[in-house]
Amino acid sequence: MATSYALLLCFSLCFSHIFITTSRTHFLPLTHSLSKTQFTSTHHLIKSTSTSSITRFRRRHHQKNTHNHRQVSLPLSPGSDYTLSFTLDSQPISLYLDTGSDLVWFPCQPFECILCEGKAENTSLASTPPPKLSKTATPVSCKSSACSAAHSNLPSSDLCAISNCPLESIETSDCQKHSCPQFYYAYGDGSLIARLYRDSISLPLSNPTNLIVNNFTFGCAHTALAEPIGVAGFGRGVLSLPAQLATLSPQLGNQFSYCLVSHSFDSDRLSRPSPLILGRYDHDEKERRVNGVNKPRFVYTSMLDNPEHPYFYCVGLEGISIGRKKIPAPGFLRKVDGEGSGGLVVDSGTTFTMLPASLYGSVVAEFENRVGRVNERARVIEEDTGLSPCYYFDNNVVNVPSVVLHFVGNGSSVVLPRRNYFYEFLDGGDGKGKKRKVGCLMLMNGGDEAELSGGPGATLGNYQQQGFEVVYDLENKRVGFARRQCASLWETLNQD
Repeated sequence: MATSYALLLCFSLCFSHIFITTSRTHFLPLTHSLSKTQFTSTHHLIKSTSTSSITRFRRRHHQKNTHNHRQVSLPLSPGSDYTLSFTLDSQPISLYLDTGSDLVWFPCQPFECILCEGKAENTSLASTPPPKLSKTATPVSCKSSACSAAHSNLPSSDLCAISNCPLESIETSDCQKHSCPQFYYAYGDGSLIARLYRDSISLPLSNPTNLIVNNFTFGCAHTALAEPIGVAGFGRGVLSLPAQLATLSPQLGNQFSYCLVSHSFDSDRLSRPSPLILGRYDHDEKERRVNGVNKPRFVYTSMLDNPEHPYFYCVGLEGISIGRKKIPAPGFLRKVDGEGSGGLVVDSGTTFTMLPASLYGSVVAEFENRVGRVNERARVIEEDTGLSPCYYFDNNVVNVPSVVLHFVGNGSSVVLPRRNYFYEFLDGGDGKGKKRKVGCLMLMNGGDEAELSGGPGATLGNYQQQGFEVVYDLENKRVGFARRQCASLWETLNQD
C-alpha cells in the first residue's frame, strides 16, 4: 500500500510539474551574431548587410519558377542575424531565428558543407561541431503529416512509394515503418538535403530550469551548399517551433514576441540579450508591479493569408509619412491576391526594410526635398554601402524628418525612432582621407511591381524593428508593435 501511495504521489507531482512548465510564459535569450572583426570597414559591413537584404527579398519572387521544390529564404549576413540556442542530448546547438520559414533544421554528423569556407570565416557559430543524433532520435514515418509538410504537401501515398513501401501496404495504410524520404530546401545563395527526425530538445529559460519538448520534429542535414548554420523556423507552418509548442501547450505556441536591442552596428551595445517571449503575458501589469510605471500598449494590424507562401507573416501597409506628408502605398501592399502577390512581410531574418520602387521613389524624393536641400549628397558612400540617399553633414546636427508606418487598421500607425531608419557614422575613420559625418536612409528599393509578382510587395526588416516588442498573435491572427527599452526588458521580465 505504501509503495502504491508513493507511486501515486510521485505521478501527481510529476504531472503537476509538467503542467506548470508547459502552461506558463517562458523567456529565452536571443544573441546577435554581429562581429565587426570580420569586416574591414563600416562600408563593408553595411554593404554586406544591404546586399543580403535585397538577395533574400528578391529570392522570394523566383520561387514560383521552381515550385517542384520547397524553398525558403534564410539569413545571409553575419551582421544581421539573431540566434536561439537549445540542447539535443546534452549537445548545444545555435540556430538563426527566422520568422520567414517554417522548419527547424540543423547540420548533423557526419556533415559535408560545400563552398562553406567563406561562410565559416564570417561567424563563430560555424566552428561548433555539428551534433550527433542521439539513440532516442527516431525517423519520421512517410505516413506522417510532418513528412507531407516537408515535401510541399505531397500525398503520403506518393512519399511512401518513394520510400519503397510495398503497394499492398500503401493501399492498407500500413507503411508506418518506412521513413520519410529526404527533402531538398533551397535558399538565398545555398541549399541543403535533410531528413526528418523526432527527439526531445531542451530550451534554456531565463531561470535555471529548461523547457523540455518531447517528440520534437526537426530536419537533420548531412549535406549543405554554402550554409553551415541551421535555422529555427518561426513561420506559419505545422513544422515551425511555435506550431510544435502549441501541441504541447496552446498558451505557449499561440503567441510569441521578441524585443530586439538597438545596436546601430555597434557590438558594444549588445552586452544584454534580446528577449524572446513564448506565450502570453501582461507586460503592462509586470512593468507596473516591478517599476511602478506604464509602457505604451501594442498597435495591432491583421495578418493576411498568403496562398503561395502560407508561412509568411503578411500584413497590409496603407502608406508612409515623411514628416507631415503622408505617401499612400500602392494598392497591392494592402492585400495579398490569389497568386501570393502583395502585402508586407514582417521578417526577423532580413535586416533592412524593402519597398516597391514606386513607394521607395516617393519616400526618397520627399527625403531629398527636406534633407538634400541643405546637405551634400554622399554619392561615393551610396556606392560603397548600397544605401541611398546618403548625405554629408559637417555640422553636429542634421534635421531629419520623422518616418511613420501606417498599417491597415484603425490607428495602426508606428512611429520609427530616428536611429531605426537613418544611420549616422563617421566616414574616413580608417585613417584614409578626411573624416566626415555621414547619414544614410536605411529603407531600400525592392524593385518594380512586375518584378515583385508572385511574392510579397515589401518586407519590414529587423533593423526597423529594433526597440520595439513585436508580438505575433497567432490565435487572433494579428501582429503588434510597442516601443520598449529592450536592453532592460530582459531584467524586467525576469524579476518576480
